[in-house]
Amino acid sequence: MPVTITAEPIRRDVVSYVRRGPRMNSSQARAWETLRERYVVEPAHDERVTSVAADAAVDWDAEFGRRAPMGVEIGSGAGETLAALALARPDENIVGFEVFAPAAASTLSRLDRAGAGNVRLVVADGAQGLATLFGPRCVSELWTFFPDPWHKKRHHKRRLVGAEFASLAASRLVVGGLWRLATDWADYAEWMRAVLDAEPGLANEYGGWAPRWDQRPVTRFERRGLDAGRTIYDLCYRAVGA
Repeated sequence: MPVTITAEPIRRDVVSYVRRGPRMNSSQARAWETLRERYVVEPAHDERVTSVAADAAVDWDAEFGRRAPMGVEIGSGAGETLAALALARPDENIVGFEVFAPAAASTLSRLDRAGAGNVRLVVADGAQGLATLFGPRCVSELWTFFPDPWHKKRHHKRRLVGAEFASLAASRLVVGGLWRLATDWADYAEWMRAVLDAEPGLANEYGGWAPRWDQRPVTRFERRGLDAGRTIYDLCYRAVGA
């Protein structure tokens, strides 16, 4: 059965997450206090504390102290993938977006333990951040692993991977840059594939499902899906020129 995708644009007040309580435990609070200045970039925001203001800007070369290929993860969770990629790719600058403050604080601890100096974390809406804080054709790779599937049909407009975001991602990736995705929910996997196959700025790198990317660590989200008996679906799309 074909996947039905509504073409309704995503409004500014419709986001792909529900922000949970911001309470941190003592170790998270300590990490936030001591490591925030080293790793966290704080762009201007609008009404929501996790929003990114339309006129916000970040000089990434200055933030990292160098110019290098840029990788971006949206929904970095507790930083398992960020830390692994930072160590595997020391010659790249890596930016993670995460809206949940406790998870962000755990990420700081993980990055510090790993000695990962080539990562910056933005505690804000990743879709807005990608649109506002990055110019066209400046992201080498984009990573979206295990985003919220928003199962109910009336909530599908909240799914991160939609037509509007696919167009944005295609415009931000360098020509030849890759967007890697993974989910453990079959209906969302089919949805993603239908959306991304329809985006003219992207080409399916494998013509179908991608093999599991060996640089992606098995996070707690993936383990949860595997323990429940769900299949992990990987996708990989390449940005193509106009």
